[in-house]
Amino acid sequence: MQPTLLILAAGMGSRYGGVKQLDHFGPNGETIIDYSLFDAIRAGFGKVVFIIREELRQDFDEVFSQKLAGKIEVDYAIQSLSSYVPEELGEVTRTKPWGTGHAMLCAKNHTHAPFAVINADDFYGLEAFQLISDFLKTDTDDQLHAMVSYEVKNTLSENGSVSRGVCEVAENGNLASVIERTKIYEQEASAGEKKIVFEEADGLTTLAPDTPVSMNFWGFKLSVFPLLQHQFESYAMANINSPKAEFYIPTVMTNLIQTDTGHCKVFRSRSAWFGVTYPEDKPVVQASLKKLHDEGAYPAKLW
Repeated sequence: MQPTLLILAAGMGSRYGGVKQLDHFGPNGETIIDYSLFDAIRAGFGKVVFIIREELRQDFDEVFSQKLAGKIEVDYAIQSLSSYVPEELGEVTRTKPWGTGHAMLCAKNHTHAPFAVINADDFYGLEAFQLISDFLKTDTDDQLHAMVSYEVKNTLSENGSVSRGVCEVAENGNLASVIERTKIYEQEASAGEKKIVFEEADGLTTLAPDTPVSMNFWGFKLSVFPLLQHQFESYAMANINSPKAEFYIPTVMTNLIQTDTGHCKVFRSRSAWFGVTYPEDKPVVQASLKKLHDEGAYPAKLW
């Protein structure tokens, strides 16, 4: 069975200042999603599920449905604030989405094969899609999931701090822990050198440049959904009055590892990674994509 690709595209784009999921970055006006889809199809994915807000449905349909016809099955899952929130909690008054773990849960009824999850605004490269696709097609352990990691030094923005899932990998190549750090950046050190740090309430912690981090490229077996739903319902119960609380995929994976209900194989990708957090990132991404076209990694036109 061909695996399914879930694309997390319901974000508000508050730091970017707009719907960056549909912004034009390629030399022919391609979105970053276009490159992910092109690579996913080459790697053998058979279906894509866009996880979006209801108000984006028509825009996504206009941009993607026609160009993908006959190439990959297309579906849409709506991430609403009340989806999968226990009824006894009453009306949900928050305006911020519940986070990536909740978004994945919103695709539960649209996903019937082992699946990958990616961000809409990150470029991952063909290698990453091939690694996850091969894993999902061949591995038969329902409790073994996977992720593609990148070195933190290759995932920073020159224009501000970034959020990354900082990973610890065990000797057997499986994920030991992943902790979401929401403020990672580079700062000046001694003798004009720089160091990478993440910021917390109690100060700064230094990260080695080759520290593996999650860029939200995950591969899951279907067995994760009942566990995911249970986790989110508990999280919602505990955080219904916390309007900024977010239920992240790394939180889900950490719980699976700690309760011995799931494990995660870590693949290390050497592919180029780049993404968009701030408006100032756009020219860098545009130049990187043009270079890939010029080098022959992608045809003159994707579609």
